[in-house]
Amino acid sequence: MISLQKVSKKYGKLNVLSEVTLDLKAGHCYALLGPNGSGKTTLIKSILGMAIPDSGEVKVANQNIAGQYQYRKWIGYMPQIGQYPGGLRMAQLFDMMKSLRMDVKNTDEELIESLGLRPLMDKRMYSLSGGTRQKVSAALAFLFNPTILILDEPTAGLDPLAVQILKEKLLREKAAGKLFLITSHILSDLDDLVTDTIYLFEGVVRYHSSIVDLKTETGEASFAKAIASLIRTQDLQIKELIG
Repeated sequence: MISLQKVSKKYGKLNVLSEVTLDLKAGHCYALLGPNGSGKTTLIKSILGMAIPDSGEVKVANQNIAGQYQYRKWIGYMPQIGQYPGGLRMAQLFDMMKSLRMDVKNTDEELIESLGLRPLMDKRMYSLSGGTRQKVSAALAFLFNPTILILDEPTAGLDPLAVQILKEKLLREKAAGKLFLITSHILSDLDDLVTDTIYLFEGVVRYHSSIVDLKTETGEASFAKAIASLIRTQDLQIKELIG
């Protein structure tokens, strides 16, 4: 559903992405991992059309996205930190978003209910806690039944119950054949959810494989331990390359 072919991006003299090639498929959940500054945010922005690659090609549903915007209707995006007009009431925010997508008649409001947002609809956005704004971001990401969901640190700031509710939602949607691309520093939250791992370092894809293969290669049973083992191995390989 998402294809990146030799995508490169520079900011000044800094290579942020270097010939990134990925093929992301429906029904899979990809963990996009890497240290700060590895290019994860730029990769996501390149898919969303918020950053224009210097070279290479990005396709969504077999369509080249260059100069296009219609493809975004297939994508639900949950930013790490949602920025919303403080004076808006929560109900006004959801109504405004719905007015922009009049083509969607049956919205998915499951997370509005299960995350307890319905009683807070008269609250103004500036008065909400960070965790509640994160719940709003999650509900908005799923609102229009997208087939692709890009979630940037989705569990950051959420209480344990909200994390479990969100994970159960993700599992149901993945089983329905949707594509997920998730970044997270809380790897335990991704257990039983992620099917594939992408590890970026300095804009280069250093590792891309299934979780099954990752666990086999590292000899670790849990995703978090397998990733830790992978990172240690990658660090050694990077030192060897530099040396």
